[in-house]
Amino acid sequence: MIYYKTSAEVELIRESSLLVSATLEEVAKSIRPGMTTLEVDQLAEQFIRDHGAVPSFKNYKGFPFTCCISVNDAVVHGFPNDWPIKEGDIVSVDVGAYKNGFHGDSAYTFAIGTIAEDVKKLLQVTKESLYLGIEKAVAGNRVGDISFAIQDFAERKHKYGVVRELVGHGLGRHLHEEPQVPNYGRRGSGAKLKDGLVIAIEPMINMGVKEVWYDDDGWTVKTKDGLPAAHFEHTICVRRGKADILSSFTAIEAAEKANPNLFS
Repeated sequence: MIYYKTSAEVELIRESSLLVSATLEEVAKSIRPGMTTLEVDQLAEQFIRDHGAVPSFKNYKGFPFTCCISVNDAVVHGFPNDWPIKEGDIVSVDVGAYKNGFHGDSAYTFAIGTIAEDVKKLLQVTKESLYLGIEKAVAGNRVGDISFAIQDFAERKHKYGVVRELVGHGLGRHLHEEPQVPNYGRRGSGAKLKDGLVIAIEPMINMGVKEVWYDDDGWTVKTKDGLPAAHFEHTICVRRGKADILSSFTAIEAAEKANPNLFS
């Protein structure tokens, strides 16, 4: 069943989503070579709890951390660990916060220091595909219009692999609600988008093949060919004419530019 949100509920989801964005901003200020992904996770958890919220992901279906932190060929759901982040890595940080009865969810991929030109392009295309998908998230369209926009840009135009096994989703009182929002599909297919539908749109784009495999931890999803993957995510509300983006990258991008350890 699809749950449509009232204006008051959307504002509560916005509050949770902007807390997630602020958490990612804190990560952007601090992340650097030599820092471990476990340290990033601890920083994020402390920030969320200090702001009166609970990490959405922690203990969700047994996931033991606050953030999914996925490095290089890890697409999503990566386990934070004590391996140091290195110059040239790309690090996806996906995090959620639960406050006032509602979840927010967002993800951002950071480039550590100097990265290869083809990896820069992957990040740029993935982020752009997210916004192209959001452009289609308006009342009267269908889920497939979002899916097609992302796939057409990332896969057909840029020849990247669009992951099939993992998708965006509705969210609100629950972290994952209907409908599913794939990053591939046909225009005009899927559930009709109506005013008040809140969804997380999250392109997961591989530099090489679309196929993935699961690491021994049972969570971390990696590219089958070992090439890098990127992941960006916004929580949005479907509206008439133009989607309302409830999370924000603005402060994250500013912190990214100010951090000499990051490429922006």
